[in-house]
Amino acid sequence: MKTHYKLILSLVLGSLAGLFLHPYNQNEFIQNINSYLLEPLGQIFLRSIFMIVVPMIMSGLIVGVYQLTSHHGLAQVAKKTLLFTLLASSISVLVGLVMVNGFRPGDGVTLSPLDAEDLNKVQAVQKNVAASKPMAQALVEIIPKNPFEAATKAFDGEILALMFFSLIFGVALFRQKEKNQEVLWIPLFEECYRACMKIVEWVMGLAPYAVFALVFQSTFKFGHPILLSLGWYVLVVIMALLFQQFVVYSALLKWLAKRSPLAFFKACREVYLYAFATSSSNATLPRSLEIAEHKLKLSPEISRFVLTIGSTANQNGTALFEGITVLFLAQVYGIDLELSQQIKVILMSILAGVGTAGVPGGSLPLIMILTQQMGIPVEGMGLIMGVDRFLDMCRTTLNVSGDLVIAALVDDKATTG
Repeated sequence: MKTHYKLILSLVLGSLAGLFLHPYNQNEFIQNINSYLLEPLGQIFLRSIFMIVVPMIMSGLIVGVYQLTSHHGLAQVAKKTLLFTLLASSISVLVGLVMVNGFRPGDGVTLSPLDAEDLNKVQAVQKNVAASKPMAQALVEIIPKNPFEAATKAFDGEILALMFFSLIFGVALFRQKEKNQEVLWIPLFEECYRACMKIVEWVMGLAPYAVFALVFQSTFKFGHPILLSLGWYVLVVIMALLFQQFVVYSALLKWLAKRSPLAFFKACREVYLYAFATSSSNATLPRSLEIAEHKLKLSPEISRFVLTIGSTANQNGTALFEGITVLFLAQVYGIDLELSQQIKVILMSILAGVGTAGVPGGSLPLIMILTQQMGIPVEGMGLIMGVDRFLDMCRTTLNVSGDLVIAALVDDKATTG
């Protein structure tokens, strides 16, 4: 059986098993199976992938920048990447706001007191917001004082600093080559990158079992009642994500990249499944790089640059989700946001879509900041906590898809699919 069929089967079986056993989630035997078998299996898979993300980002970016500077021109590729990232993020936020204003999922939602678990989650997000740095300081700290420290803290908010160092290091190596000095680092980093991809190849043998475990944990814990209670909100988010994926991305691929959207999406289906199951752009990055080079036939140096940067800096799905959520919570509390306030939501969500450096904890802290600025009670965050895991799976899939689409748009040798 082909890998993507195994992944689909694992995803379906994990979902069905979790939903079926959710009513028995207090059963000690089932809890033990989940705690001592399935949860460790999922975490082993994720940690095995995360283990090679930092060396892969460093080696991939350094080699990619070196080759881009030598052949394609780094400035041109970076400019096109930023342009298409802003374009895709802007469209995604507008799609989300049109959907939420058109369907108004917050009207009629009944508020209930937060349980202890959701209250703790809200308080944790509040602490992250309080610990966030001013924008000026966050920009300054993109330049690392110690790149090795940035590498060790890559998953604690320092990954942009690590990327900055890798970019500068790659350009510096090219300048050495320009002076006819021997560059011994590049073969070393190329070997490092190939070794990381080989490890990924080994780890992927565990993927179908890990996907079952990861999806089972989410459905087993939350079941379907939480989706039903906020069903209209969840449906609006999913419809907006699907519109961005199959209408907006299809148009960009067809008209700008001169590629067949159907063939493109078919080639990327494995990546979409990994993104959905893991809810992590970084965990999916190794597979994205492999698909981009071998199935989409993109220039390796361009795909390494665009996808590595995009795993942090291009978050179309996150931007869309944040815009919808802020307006949804305003509707729940009966707050009518003026046009100027909605424009502010758009701009802040676009900013989040191109990276939230210095704000730990993913998208939820930015949503809390926006809700506070709009006068929305912070307790409203508890409403979306229960469905956030599921919606995170969905928006991560769009984030990863957007990275691949932008890589195809930037690639100057794209051909018709």
